[in-house]
Amino acid sequence: MSSKSQLNLYSSFSSNFPELETVLLTTDTGVVYTYKDAEHYSAQIANYLTGLNLKRGDRVSAQVSKSPQALWLYLGVLRAGMVFHPLNIAYTDEELHFFLQDAAPAMLVCDSDRSGTLQGLCQGADAPHLCTLDADGGGTLMQAARQCSIVFDTTATHATDLAALVYSSGTTGRPKGIMLSHGNLIENISVLVNCWGFGQDDCLLHALPIFHVHGLFVAIGCVLMSGGSLRWLQEFDVKAVMQNLHYSTVMMGVPTYYTRLLGEPDFTERQCASIRLFISGSAPLLTDAFVEFAVRTGHRILERYGMTETGMNTSNPLHGERRAGTVGFPLPGVELRICGADNQVLEAKGVGSLQVRGPNVFSGYWNMPGKTAEDFTPDGFFITGDQACRDDEGYISIVGRSKDMVISGGLNVYPKEIELLIDALPEVLESAVIGLPDADFGEAVAAVVVLVDAALLSEEQIRGALKARIANFKVPKKIFFAEELPRNAMGKVQKETLRKKYGPKAT
Repeated sequence: MSSKSQLNLYSSFSSNFPELETVLLTTDTGVVYTYKDAEHYSAQIANYLTGLNLKRGDRVSAQVSKSPQALWLYLGVLRAGMVFHPLNIAYTDEELHFFLQDAAPAMLVCDSDRSGTLQGLCQGADAPHLCTLDADGGGTLMQAARQCSIVFDTTATHATDLAALVYSSGTTGRPKGIMLSHGNLIENISVLVNCWGFGQDDCLLHALPIFHVHGLFVAIGCVLMSGGSLRWLQEFDVKAVMQNLHYSTVMMGVPTYYTRLLGEPDFTERQCASIRLFISGSAPLLTDAFVEFAVRTGHRILERYGMTETGMNTSNPLHGERRAGTVGFPLPGVELRICGADNQVLEAKGVGSLQVRGPNVFSGYWNMPGKTAEDFTPDGFFITGDQACRDDEGYISIVGRSKDMVISGGLNVYPKEIELLIDALPEVLESAVIGLPDADFGEAVAAVVVLVDAALLSEEQIRGALKARIANFKVPKKIFFAEELPRNAMGKVQKETLRKKYGPKAT
């Protein structure tokens, strides 16, 4: 796509909308919203934002519960040419302090229950506007927006203009703002719609969070870009998913969703009669789960691979063999290579560093030009940090992560961030955070802690200290105490040794 193209992501969505009276979204309580609702409510929000003198390129931060109104907020921000900055609802005030300082938003939208506390954070970050949006759609945002016009001329944006700023913590402990442009998202979503066969007859069962790339850009994007519909669950609940499957044709989920479905004795092929496609991502899908799902339902889950920085890079085929333990082939327009330690492409089979290049790849990290340069090769490939190999037929397998990231229940957990907090405790000499296999979450966050001489500290005291400062999904589920951490000759902690020592014992 030319950088001179004036294409707003919302305009790309709306050009594929069916008749506006067509149902777009049905909640699990039976409330129905149409494409006209999406058009009108997003216009009102865009008008409200511009009426406050927010400008094209301004960031709008949102720490809100999943609701149809949260979707209207996202679309309204896009229409106004502003930058959507989604935040995990589990983030603590301390975590939010960094995000607001770094992103410098013109507005923060949060739950009413948190507005008093976050008002001070906004003032400290010079964020001039604070609005509220609750899980039931109430709050000051929609109250004010409903007074505005339902007509808004979507702002023309360049393909390189930012549409979203999504933070992903780094190995240094400092979160990184990932800059995603309108062009990045338009290109990637368009490819997915074609590769996965989305159309107006599709209804996607949406049980994912919408502060995450998977639920916000991939799932919602495929529906809006194809004119389909959503069966909208506020959160994943295995019983609710089973009850709503027969309304749907597609389900996207993290591996945990599928293992929990398999844990239900009455989950059978009958529940999946209307489904044409199950898609899994955000974490590796175990081969055993893939095989059992196929036996139980007759469906072979389509596994794909992506990152916040790139959107989707690879996918198993819609038509053809979906191979367990692999993430399929590079998507159209995505260049992919596997390189050795010398950054030379591995021609033969072998494990190496996975690198990607294409219109889906982000432009860089917010206010971090040095880190951006470090993560791109001179010829423009993004170094993903993942280790991969390719078989004789071209299927890609992700075999490890050189950056030691833990993916728990589909959410990214970066060890350094947690280690810094544990190490700050006066009783702690040092710590190492690792991921251990978990049947439900894929990986469970675990910490190995070395105490100073004669210090006393319990697992619960460590957890209690962490819960006050980080989201609950990052708090280690298992804590082990050790006399020392294993290191190599260069002094680097050998986390693989820790994973073997504290992981499931071989039988």
